[in-house]
Amino acid sequence: MKKIFLILITAFAMLNLNAQNPIQYLFVGTYTDGGANDGIYVYKFNPNKGEATLVSKTSGVQNPSWICVTKDGKFVYAVNENGGDKPGELSAFAFDKKSGQLTFLNKQPTDGYAPCYVSVDASGKNVITANYAGGNITVFKTNEDGSLQPHVQLVGHEGYGVNVTRQEMPHPHQVIFSPDGKFVFSPDLGTDRVYQYNFNGADAKDVLTPANDPGYVTVDDGLGPRHIVFSPDGKTAYLINELAGNIIVYGYADGNFTPKQTIASTTAGDKNDRGSAEIAISPNGKFLYTSNRGAANDVALYKVQTDGTLLANGTQAVNANPRGMMVDPTGRFLLVASQNNNTVQIFVINKNFGLLQDTNVKIDVQKPVCLVMTPVN
Repeated sequence: MKKIFLILITAFAMLNLNAQNPIQYLFVGTYTDGGANDGIYVYKFNPNKGEATLVSKTSGVQNPSWICVTKDGKFVYAVNENGGDKPGELSAFAFDKKSGQLTFLNKQPTDGYAPCYVSVDASGKNVITANYAGGNITVFKTNEDGSLQPHVQLVGHEGYGVNVTRQEMPHPHQVIFSPDGKFVFSPDLGTDRVYQYNFNGADAKDVLTPANDPGYVTVDDGLGPRHIVFSPDGKTAYLINELAGNIIVYGYADGNFTPKQTIASTTAGDKNDRGSAEIAISPNGKFLYTSNRGAANDVALYKVQTDGTLLANGTQAVNANPRGMMVDPTGRFLLVASQNNNTVQIFVINKNFGLLQDTNVKIDVQKPVCLVMTPVN
């Protein structure tokens, strides 16, 4: 009787833990060049154990290098970062949360080469891509079934930077909504600017209009802005600069950025092309992480101070070319997608200090570059 009671208590505790830390679907976007893999991989990620189990995968989806999921988890959008002279595309999928299966709906041309990022608004009615080699961003409307209409707006960036190799033209690297959904921002590696747009989601064609004057924030020459992440309270923005390998900390309010701090992400390698890639913050806002490729091949760790500025907290060696990275919704694990090693590494985050410990659990997948999660239930 006592044994049965203990079993029941243990089972109840596990159910309670799963309720507090729900299972997540993990989407892994990849590069498919050379036919190395199937495109998008879907796993169930258990945040109580730090383990992932393959559920499904797509086929025939070329270079889905960035993925986004609608707020309700019903639809998935993936860029097709086609190489060479092939125009970029955006693909739409329906997602069955019961089975974990993706069903292809349709795709539309982005009218911009090498789309590298995609975001969807809270309503699920507007999808926006950043087209790295096209120097522009594209806005799409969705149908009720989640499929894509032809694009309704194409917004070009202008200018170039001091790095003649990497900044010969505009290179938008991200499109991200502000925490309140009123603005869209686009860090542009080629022009050393972060473009600012008003988001008019209900408008049929002019979904994006320039915000403020001149419509962008300028960073120092040659920094190469790549990605922004916001603090959970929405009051601070963190910009990772790929070329210079540093982070700019901004105070943020109502579409405006006020610089507060610049701090190194890495000092390894060529000072004009250090290769910093992703930036992620813990759900409680206490810890921030950046991934660095090239000579570094590491993750830089930071403690977030009460005013939002950063205190360097060491580095963690990772597998080669850590392009994508995310903190899971519980804040217990950091996942790092190493493109050249064909693995997603899983690290435990120390809840008190933010330090990382390798779980030695990894996901084997060819050329992983993007990681996104949505709850199973």
